[in-house]
Amino acid sequence: MDLTTLSHGVTKRKAKKRVGRGIGSGHGKTASRGHKGQYASAGAEMFSVVYGGGQTPLHRRIPKRGFTNATWAKDYAEVNVGDLEAFDNGAAVDLAALKAKRIINGTWDGLRVLGNGNLTKKLTITADHFTAGARAKIEAKGGTATLIPAPKKPVRNKMGQGKRSQRKKNAAKPTESK
Repeated sequence: MDLTTLSHGVTKRKAKKRVGRGIGSGHGKTASRGHKGQYASAGAEMFSVVYGGGQTPLHRRIPKRGFTNATWAKDYAEVNVGDLEAFDNGAAVDLAALKAKRIINGTWDGLRVLGNGNLTKKLTITADHFTAGARAKIEAKGGTATLIPAPKKPVRNKMGQGKRSQRKKNAAKPTESK
């Protein structure tokens, strides 16, 4: 055994690069920063990966296209029929009951029941959507699949339905004199 066969063994962490500790280390004097220049001084941050050196950035060169409906899209919790076996026979199942049993967690806009798995119990399930297979499996065991009605769509102001057009209609009608 001699000094060439010595080993530190396997270490979890790589040793820190100690710079500015004399010329013998190979990282002394300028501490691997080079001579002068913007990045030689303390406090200078290196540019990001996307920086292009004064050229118009990539996110400004690419045109804006398309749209997203994420602002009003609803996020539904999806539960398979097989997951509902956790409930007792004759139980009422809805979003709150699923959260209580920890089958789902987090916040959701509604519930969708999918048809994967088998159901052996009679359950009363209230959800926003049922697949055809899920509805068939629930009703085959004598359970009920109750659909939550969607909210009514707002009445839009079609052309000729505003106050101005109502005044015009009222003015155009002949007045009956008594």
